[in-house]
Amino acid sequence: MSRIASRFAGLRQAGRAGLVTFITAGDPDQSTSQAILDGLPKAGADLIELGMPFSDPMADGPAIQAASQRALRSGMDMAATLAMVTSFRRGDQTTPVILMGYYNPIYIYGVDQFCRDAAKAGVDGLIIVDLPPEESAELVVPAAAVGIDFIVLTAPTSDAARLPVVLQRASGFVYYVSIVGITGTASASGEAIAAAVERLRTHTDLPLAVGFGLKTAQQVKVVAGIADAAVVGSAIVERLAAGLDADGRAGPDLVAGVLDLVAALAAGVSEQAKEV
Repeated sequence: MSRIASRFAGLRQAGRAGLVTFITAGDPDQSTSQAILDGLPKAGADLIELGMPFSDPMADGPAIQAASQRALRSGMDMAATLAMVTSFRRGDQTTPVILMGYYNPIYIYGVDQFCRDAAKAGVDGLIIVDLPPEESAELVVPAAAVGIDFIVLTAPTSDAARLPVVLQRASGFVYYVSIVGITGTASASGEAIAAAVERLRTHTDLPLAVGFGLKTAQQVKVVAGIADAAVVGSAIVERLAAGLDADGRAGPDLVAGVLDLVAALAAGVSEQAKEV
């Protein structure tokens, strides 16, 4: 059983949803980013999305765009991103790590080599936001061959005709993008999310994670009562940015501030579980 499948099985057994957290690799520098990554599971993250820095993150809002720019300025690249996962795995062999981002850096790296190196580093899944299902085989097939799941994105605009196409190569879990637009700019209502999750469950047996727009413990609590996991990205990246000094370097309380926020978000999940 993969780490992702094992984690969701454990969450089901515990009677609660999961918290999926996102940070950009190397933001604002590799050592600070590594400290955050290493601290996320203890703070309450059940699965971790690690953003692959890219110069043109077109699906992301201002917060994650800025994070990518900070990471690139610090010298982050794909090899360094994979090195962060390798380092993380020295202390944690159970928390799933999903690389999230755009296809261009993978294509430039070399797809087959990337998949081999990612698996060796301890990567469990991929979320590639700009790779359409019709073109995904060139990455899905070599990824599957080394045990890496391919997590697909679905949206409010994914209708009954489109969903089978989107989901045909999905594995690990399905990420429901709860708003139309870029990350971190709006939030969907609980009613809209519940209706979407109910519709998606008629098309897939995979766990469903909901993200885009979740910022508070209360929002996470609502989603935890509907879906299998809640995904928080922009709010965490914004907390990180708030901890930078005037020169854009990590302040003394940056890591603790980010992990405190994650702990507060995890408490929202726990509160929902207690009420069930």
